Amino acid sequence: MASITIRNLDDELKARLRVVAASHGRSMEEEVRVILAEALAKQNKPSGMGTRIHELFAAAGGVDLELPPRNTKARAADFDE
Repeated sequence: MASITIRNLDDELKARLRVVAASHGRSMEEEVRVILAEALAKQNKPSGMGTRIHELFAAAGGVDLELPPRNTKARAADFDE
């Protein structure tokens, strides 16, 4: 396993980390590993645009739309015009 050193860590931030770690029953080192893993897990969720749009509007509820019948046959696109 790899190790990292964090230099110039603000004293107040370190004190807050110590309190949070203790409240979770963890060492500061373990708390940092958990925080990093959770932060990176949120970022590494690859999703398509449709999925992202669904997530944005899911709370608003859904609607069922009635699709009109197609009266004409589908045709190929013409890009020469």
